[in-house]
Amino acid sequence: MKRTDAPRRTVVPRGRNTRRTTATVGAIAALVSLVLTGCTAGTDTAHSPSPTAKAKATAADEKLTYAQDLRISDAEQHLITLCMRKQGFHYWEEKPLSLEESRPVGYVQDDVGWARKHGYGSRISAKEDRTRLRNPNIAYRKSLSPARRKAFDIAMDGGRDAVVLKSPTPSGGTISKQSGGCAGQAEEMLYGAPEAWFRSDVTVRNLRPLYVDKLLRDKEFTSAVAAWSQCMDKAGHPYPDPDAARQSTRKHSAEQTRAEEARTFANETRIAVADATCARSVSLRSIGARREAHYVGELANKYGHALDAHLRMQRHALALAERTVPART
Repeated sequence: MKRTDAPRRTVVPRGRNTRRTTATVGAIAALVSLVLTGCTAGTDTAHSPSPTAKAKATAADEKLTYAQDLRISDAEQHLITLCMRKQGFHYWEEKPLSLEESRPVGYVQDDVGWARKHGYGSRISAKEDRTRLRNPNIAYRKSLSPARRKAFDIAMDGGRDAVVLKSPTPSGGTISKQSGGCAGQAEEMLYGAPEAWFRSDVTVRNLRPLYVDKLLRDKEFTSAVAAWSQCMDKAGHPYPDPDAARQSTRKHSAEQTRAEEARTFANETRIAVADATCARSVSLRSIGARREAHYVGELANKYGHALDAHLRMQRHALALAERTVPART
């Protein structure tokens, strides 16, 4: 089963095609639950003092909402903008999507109203792509002389001489990221020590491969998916799981006329609405969230400190973000 859509976050444009982040693992899992899609869910042991219960609470009850996560990203953009202007460069903050459009679409999507309006979010993704292509920061950097372009890069992320942060992943790979300039300064203001934040972020973002196979074989979860599938079959959409339903809406030509795109989106919406309706009817989200929290809890002894540190630094960043930028509407 393929990974699902990650939460949409404002990417800090660096004026280049990469963000100078490399990985030696096959695929880097985003910090997104397989089933939670950025929402919270209760657990039976949330008030227990055991390490496992603490990890479950961190994974579910205390996790930041996607709106809070988005506000941190907006604050990071704003801090970079202020810094770049102080360095003598133009810089434009990027907020292409509304809060509703920025909602992450995970493996389970049970908001029928959202699905009726956006399907699985294909038009939102297309809007993001168009905005990315028209990014004024990239055009501005290209307009600079070679010397000024080099100065821009140094101001942005420290250039080639910036400190390179490295951290091992739970599955054995290594991820590195260049840290410096205005981007590094913004991260430090938000999260504190860059190395500590990077280390905890890499760990937490890459925990999912350690438990995803167990979750996908979990009897309670697979029973709920089977019930979802039966519901979808009755609705005229015979798919074995939510990912198959979503993938079916992407089987079309990349180049479509307006009429073809309208028909494609109408089909996407019909399937997405049925998907959300069936997910809600069989409680797929709550079951999946509970079982996912269980498997994350099993990692508590080894990774509980990383989960706690990550949440603590996120809370620090959120507090600053709330004083820096308004909530996105």
